[in-house]
Amino acid sequence: MIVVADTSVLINLCAVRHGDLVCRLFREVLIPPEVASEFARLAASVPRFSGLKLPVGIRLQAAASPVPAVQAKAGLDPGEAAALSLAVEIHADAVLVDERRGYEVAIQLGLRAIGLLGLLLQAKSIGIVPAVRPVLDALRHDAGFWLSERLREQVLKIAGEAA
Repeated sequence: MIVVADTSVLINLCAVRHGDLVCRLFREVLIPPEVASEFARLAASVPRFSGLKLPVGIRLQAAASPVPAVQAKAGLDPGEAAALSLAVEIHADAVLVDERRGYEVAIQLGLRAIGLLGLLLQAKSIGIVPAVRPVLDALRHDAGFWLSERLREQVLKIAGEAA
């Protein structure tokens, strides 16, 4: 499975020492240069992400040109727009994106969108991570990842870890 990743999924996984998860789940993980730049900027300027590096195995690839359908969508940051353009151009199997607007646009473009929580559930279902709860706790504590209590409980229930 070939996926294109946006910054948020990668930086949050790296912040909780699970950056390799994407490369273990998917055959090929691509990012556009805009995502690499955003990741580097966050790793250099946000204390909780200080010093993080992109996971080994992620390949850098630029879209040949911006996709007009993506350019027409308002509210996307440059990394999201570039990731969505690349995913459309190469007919990626999925795009890894967490922000609501990016997720919505991915669906409108006919892409399969997978967020961080979906990745964690997939990883648990095939035994790559033994439990989701400690990763969710680390995301909240170490990455500053906000998750409503209701959604957290839904994820834990799906993972078979409900209290």
